[in-house]
Amino acid sequence: MSSGLWRELLIGFCLMLVLEGVLPFLYPQRWRRMVQRLSLINDVTLRIFGLLSMLAGVALLYWIN
Repeated sequence: MSSGLWRELLIGFCLMLVLEGVLPFLYPQRWRRMVQRLSLINDVTLRIFGLLSMLAGVALLYWIN
């Protein structure tokens, strides 16, 4: 892999961290309640949600490029 690809992956990872930190920073109590509710969801449902999220991300990347 070229260094340009690694740089872009690192930028994407950094942006993900920024976006993931917005809700706990702005609404810590709401975020905590949401995480507690997520802990009640069964594994199969979480896996399906994760798969759909990954597929949506890949589709958006394909569409953008």
